[in-house]
Amino acid sequence: MSVNVRIPTILRTYTGGQAEVTAEGAKLSEVIASLEENHPGIAARVLDDQGKLRRFVNVYVNDDDVRFEGGLDAVTPDGAGVSIIPAVAGGC
Repeated sequence: MSVNVRIPTILRTYTGGQAEVTAEGAKLSEVIASLEENHPGIAARVLDDQGKLRRFVNVYVNDDDVRFEGGLDAVTPDGAGVSIIPAVAGGC
């Protein structure tokens, strides 16, 4: 299954500056593996040392937060949009 992955600015160095790339996989873990295969180094920015989603990285499949849809087992239907959104902190 092919999905479209929206890449945040901070991770675009791994995708040659591309804001959106395609990846393959029926579930999120497979999509991340596909991203890593085609854009080495990106998985380490999304996954922690235990292979789980980093605490401050949010991932959505279409408009659904994967933390409530099975995490890395979240289904990624053909043609779905996957968004990787790093948390931003700051302020007064």
